[in-house]
Formats: sequence, structure tokens, C-alpha cells
Amino acid sequence: MTFTRRKFLGTTLGAGVALAAGGCALTQPATGKRTIVDAQVHLWKANTPDWPWVAGTRPQLPEPFTIERALALMDEAGVDRVVVLPPTLSPNNDYALEAARRYPDRFGVMGLIPLQDSKSAALLPRWKDQPGMLGIRLSFNTPVSGKWLVDGTTDWFWPAAEKAGIPVTFAAFGNTSKFAPIAERHPGLPLMMDHMGLNSVLAREGRAAEVIAEAVALARYPNVSVKMTNLVNASREGYPYRDLNEHLRRVFDAYGPQRCHWGTDITAAFAKATWRQRITHVTEELTFLSEPDKDWLMGRSIRARLNWA
Repeated sequence: MTFTRRKFLGTTLGAGVALAAGGCALTQPATGKRTIVDAQVHLWKANTPDWPWVAGTRPQLPEPFTIERALALMDEAGVDRVVVLPPTLSPNNDYALEAARRYPDRFGVMGLIPLQDSKSAALLPRWKDQPGMLGIRLSFNTPVSGKWLVDGTTDWFWPAAEKAGIPVTFAAFGNTSKFAPIAERHPGLPLMMDHMGLNSVLAREGRAAEVIAEAVALARYPNVSVKMTNLVNASREGYPYRDLNEHLRRVFDAYGPQRCHWGTDITAAFAKATWRQRITHVTEELTFLSEPDKDWLMGRSIRARLNWA
């Protein structure tokens, strides 16, 4: 049975918050200003000999989305911090970590790790010793990587990440149900689902309700949370994306405010909405949210989940 928001708050909140908080201060600033944290942003540089792209990869925009460009847009929109997910353009996390090193109060990183490389296991015990590194981002969105969830490739990773206390965010469109046994076997491992499991392809195929049902089913596990990200790309309408309202409310009621994280994946569908519109979509248009709900969704919950004080 999946948990409604009421049941979650009444029965599993203690365990879920303890897992999420990890000692992180969860209070809002004394000024009363809501701290806005975007849970998913990609940064990248131009394709040069010093920073070559992986062959065959393509960025979400034709021009680089640099640290400086992101900062200017964040300031314009009122975004306080972002969680950087390095794109697959590069095999390493260096540029994302550069952002966190230069602006530690604005950027944190969920880094990439090569799951197929047996040497990766040795990286986990000291993974979070890297300044600015908050966790790991995994993607299972190709025919090859999708099989890793069932062919044993990732079996080593889940217990090792749990032991090391590393939060994991995952993209697995069409494969989210495969995380149920992972969440059950590793209750101390924080797992965050990208985009509610929904992308533009699944939305165009008319499978949104089916995908959201799979996302809601994982709410029974207190160590799973959900990122309400890339909403513009999932909607088949213009602002304020009312075709998503039913899905968003269903997810929010299942997970509760402390396990839902707002974000944009701003470089996806970049021309369809400004960063500010992606904020007001939640803060002004989703009438089922209370002001405390918005505080959690727009920043407090992801800070708690990642222990990002």
C-alpha cells in the first residue's frame, strides 16, 4: 500500500526526516526570506582540447552553460543555490567541483561515477571528502545502462554507497519500479528520483499517469524522495502547465513536503520558460500547497536530504 501524505506525516515522518536531515540545520534564514534551491542544473564548457566532450554526446543547448552564465540567471530569478549534475558530455566532475569551490554558498555537486569500472568501489569511502561533493548521480536511460539494474552491474554499488552514507539521485525513465527492491534492501541509502520518472518522450506517448503511478508506489520507502524537476519539458501545455497539476498533487500527497524537491533542469526546454516562471509555477500556481509546503519544496527538503547546511 502506498502512503498518502497524511499517513506519511503520521507514521513515517520521524524515520524519513532523520534519514534526510543528517544533522543539517533546516531552519529558514532569520530574515524570513525563502531559500530557493534548484535540485537539478547542468553546467558545461565548450568542446576544447583542454575539456573535450565525450564522442557522440550533445549538449542541451548549442552554447556552453557556464558557471558565470548560471550565476547571472540565478541572481536574476532569485535562486539562492543549485545542485549541479555534471552532464555526460565529460567523463569527470571537474567543472562542477570548480563551481562549488569558487562559490561554495551557491553550488553543490552530485557527481558522476563509472559503475562499470571495478576501481570505482575504492572511491566511495572518501567520495564526500571532495569539497562541494554532496552525492552521486546515476543514469539508466540507454538500452545498455538500463540493463545494469538487472544484470548485476550495479549490485556492488548500493551497499557500498549505503555504508559510505552517500545520497544518490537517479534517472531511470520507464525503469523506476526496479528501485523498489533496492530501496527495501538498503533502507539507509537516500535515493532521489529525477523528474518524477517522467520525461518528454513518455509524456508524448500518453504514459504520464502510468509513470506517476510507478513514482507514487516508491513512496512507501522512507529513504526514497522525488525531484519535481524538468516540469516544463513534461507538460504538453504552456505556462502554468495545468496538465501537470493532477500528477504533481498525486506525487506531493504520497511523499509529503519533506520528500519532494523542486528543480528545473533549466537547460532542458530552455526557451519555453524563464527560471523565474519555473519558480512561480510552484509558488503561485499550485494552490494545493501551503506556505510551509513551499518552503520545504523550494529548498528546505533538498538541503536536508543532502545535508547541505
